[in-house]
Amino acid sequence: MLVVTGVVEVNEAGVERAHEAAQQMVAETVKETGCLVYEFSQVLGHNTRFRVYEEWQDQAALEAHFATPHMAVFRATLAEVGLISSEIYKFVGGEKQPLG
Repeated sequence: MLVVTGVVEVNEAGVERAHEAAQQMVAETVKETGCLVYEFSQVLGHNTRFRVYEEWQDQAALEAHFATPHMAVFRATLAEVGLISSEIYKFVGGEKQPLG
């Protein structure tokens, strides 16, 4: 299993459009083969920041996700609204276990 997580920040003027694009992205991505979890949310207290959290079955599923038309549209939209920063990381391996 792969976990992808991080933070994306956009210009203040582009927040609403980025939010709409994220909603469309999530709606399409959760339909993909190998997508176990896909979440994109605004960080409380930081209107321009969004948290990404994803779980993928394997690298092939993640790579297929990167090649989808909705990913291309999403990336283009972020560029249009003014992407300030994107810090996304991938964690590989490990077993998912309940905490506690």
